[in-house]
Amino acid sequence: MLALLALATVLVPVLNLAVPDSSPLHLSTYTVTLLGKYLCYALLAIAVDLVWGYLGILSLGHGAFFALGGYAMGMYLMRQIGDRGVYGDLVLPDFMVFLNWQELPWFWHGFDMFWFAALMALLVPGVLAYVFGYLAFRSRVTGVYLSIITQALTYALMLAFFRNEMGFGGNNGLTDFKDLLGFSLQSDATRAGLFVASALALAFGYLACRVIVTSRLGRVAVAIRDAESRTRFIGYRVERVKAAVFAFSAVLAGLAGALYVPQVGIVNPGEFSPLNSIEIVIWVAVGGRATLYGAVVGALLVNYGKSTFTAVFPDAWLFALGGLFVLVTLLLPRGLAGLMRLRSAG
Repeated sequence: MLALLALATVLVPVLNLAVPDSSPLHLSTYTVTLLGKYLCYALLAIAVDLVWGYLGILSLGHGAFFALGGYAMGMYLMRQIGDRGVYGDLVLPDFMVFLNWQELPWFWHGFDMFWFAALMALLVPGVLAYVFGYLAFRSRVTGVYLSIITQALTYALMLAFFRNEMGFGGNNGLTDFKDLLGFSLQSDATRAGLFVASALALAFGYLACRVIVTSRLGRVAVAIRDAESRTRFIGYRVERVKAAVFAFSAVLAGLAGALYVPQVGIVNPGEFSPLNSIEIVIWVAVGGRATLYGAVVGALLVNYGKSTFTAVFPDAWLFALGGLFVLVTLLLPRGLAGLMRLRSAG
């Protein structure tokens, strides 16, 4: 998988920037952006696979961590617009001027610096996940109850971010971004650079998760997944292990969101939708959980199918997605990765 990712990292920008538009080998900027978005989804799927496949936590709230990372990057991009906005205000984003805000809210300060925004894109989801997870795990909430609580978390955040007085753009969200680190987001080179950054982030996320699951921490996580009471009985602080892995997974989701927003050009409360978190679980189930690479395969295949079939059968796609999940659950409980293992063993 890493070899294919490295090949794509080199090949995609070359086909976009170096090959003339008239050539059949030319890759359009739209396609580069679409592929970059898929890679962000793949990183998000790895984050979910880490906690679901190896820790036994079916999280239906990772869409919230993804959205928080996206909002952190979106706030930086909004601060970079400056007086180029519709209302020409050097400090306040357009939506704040429209809503008659008199000054920049305190939580927007610092987001004019890229390093601060990047730090917040990782820190905010990670801290929220650790605090939320530690409280839930210490109370020994497990199974479907934990899944419902994670879904309630993302739904509560969605309702909060829809409110104009929260200071995040309300239902319109953040958009009309101009540039990133001084580079125009409309530039082909910038789009190719974002694709490369997404590929590198995916490789980092995959390797980091691989290190975790093959370490002692990973073995303890699997033990918790298979026999939590027994693992606690022999002396492990189960809630700390679960909270740490859960928080790292949220950091990866935040990183995916931070890379996703500059490529799609918008972030709004719809990213918090519980349906998005459920869809992530479907990606992992289709690819095969507890494999990591299966999550990548599932995310790429399902989102490619979504891009293809929503253009042809827009009304039927959700039914097809639900049917796919049911079929995979019944016929391929280990996903495509499990099917490939059976074929190789045969």
